[in-house]
Amino acid sequence: MKTISRIEKETRKRKILVVDDEFVNRSILGNMLENDFELLYASNGKEALDIIRSEYKTLSIILLDLLMPEMDGYQLLEILSNDENNYKNIPVIILTSEKSAEIKSLQLGAVDFIPKPYDIPEVIKERIRRSIKLAEENKLITAVENDSVTSLYNKEFFYQYAKDMDTFHSDMQTDTAVINVNRFHLVNELYGRQAGNGLLRAIADSLRKLLRKNMGLACRCDSDTFFLYIAHQEDYDKCISELLNSISKLSGLSNISVRIGIYENCSKELSLEQRIDHAMLACNNCRSTYNSSFAFFDDKLREKEIFYEKLVHSTDDALDEKQFIVYYQPKFNIKGDKPVLSSAEALIRWKHPEHGMISPGVFIPLFEKNGLIQKIDHYVWREAAARIAEWKKSFGITLPVSVNVSRVDLFDPELEARLLALTEENGISPGDLMLEITESAYSDDDSGIISVINKLREDGFTIEMDDFGSGYSSLNMLTSMPIDILKLDMGFVRKMCSSETDRQMVGIILEIAKFLYVPVIAEGVEDEQQYRTLKNMGCDLIQGFYFSKPLPPEDFENVISKSLQAL
Repeated sequence: MKTISRIEKETRKRKILVVDDEFVNRSILGNMLENDFELLYASNGKEALDIIRSEYKTLSIILLDLLMPEMDGYQLLEILSNDENNYKNIPVIILTSEKSAEIKSLQLGAVDFIPKPYDIPEVIKERIRRSIKLAEENKLITAVENDSVTSLYNKEFFYQYAKDMDTFHSDMQTDTAVINVNRFHLVNELYGRQAGNGLLRAIADSLRKLLRKNMGLACRCDSDTFFLYIAHQEDYDKCISELLNSISKLSGLSNISVRIGIYENCSKELSLEQRIDHAMLACNNCRSTYNSSFAFFDDKLREKEIFYEKLVHSTDDALDEKQFIVYYQPKFNIKGDKPVLSSAEALIRWKHPEHGMISPGVFIPLFEKNGLIQKIDHYVWREAAARIAEWKKSFGITLPVSVNVSRVDLFDPELEARLLALTEENGISPGDLMLEITESAYSDDDSGIISVINKLREDGFTIEMDDFGSGYSSLNMLTSMPIDILKLDMGFVRKMCSSETDRQMVGIILEIAKFLYVPVIAEGVEDEQQYRTLKNMGCDLIQGFYFSKPLPPEDFENVISKSLQAL
């Protein structure tokens, strides 16, 4: 393929559209410019618009008369200036003898003027060359500072221009907002990447529409996240309603939902990054539902943010001081006449010296977001392996314990060696340390993760698929997934006695698992009815408050003792 050198680019003829209803004027300009430029001609605005639509990709500039029949120059200028994508950036030089026309033309986007009559060709050519050069340089700058999909600013330029906005409008009250699309990956999966990009462009166009009415800036930060810095809005209910309606209309997707976090009346004492972080925190605290929702950053969220930050900073000390305690919840085999203790699940708790017992529902999601979850997992593995060895010595039995393996662990090249070292150090077999891997982890990276799990199974580790039914897997995926035990999501268990659909779904899963010779654990079993229903349906094992809540090690040992006495 032939490449175009820099010199060729600089010397090739630029394409010009001359728009004038007077044949004489077109001819005069043509004679002046034909040796230096490639020329196209139109006798009115309507004819010019047809040419622009077909030639906009190669058109360098438009020379436009104002007074013409059918569509005059003002009308054409207005059409070009309102186009967001293809025509707006084509420079327009006005051909006029009317000085009074200059202000209105500039307001509509004209870049320069060539006065009539045309008398000095070199001056006219230089005006055209200068306007083309400025437009091309502006395109290069725009390509660097704008996101390629949406044409909004990228994050770096957004921050810079927002800081400029603060400098030149220091007294203006402003708001920051973060907009995130719920389950954006499903749009790509269900409708294709083209539809996903179309949705992103619809959001961008809707934000531009909002910004035409209000001073502000917008950018696309990540794949499905947008930042907005805007003059303070008094009525966000109306503002967001209009925004969502516009997104739905432009995208053609009626079931799209977004979360919006807003930090109102931003404190200028905070850095812009901190102001965006506040809006992001509000966005993350919106309930993730199929309905669009928005939330405001307030004192409560600020206190929560500070609390979370303290937890993160104190994690290493907490690990060293063993503030984290591993609890154990028993699992019972219910296949026989009487339930029999068969294994346990390790569940972490945090006994904080200042805040008391902190729920794992608080710190686990926090650690998953900032990467600390791997440290917590390693800690639990060590504690559980040591406890298995201790019970083996104290009670003369081997009681397997399942531990969580997070998605990030599965990408650790040292995972296999680390787990094998733990079992060897404690004198237990790999099968004693059962590995719980969530269903969603299997779906994230099918080939890579399955390869890792297969290797762990070859080493003798027992693999439990946790929370089956909560993610995006289909039932037939079970036939290809490397698992030894299937753990039914507790959502099914909670609803199966009141919902026929959920009860039938549990039955289907149990039948498929039986066909594959894979035992099923039902977690979250809380009452006699749930227990009896599961037993009658052929479930193998259960865990839940019906038998026991998670227990600290010393209390769990009482469960072991009672179980041994019952044998």
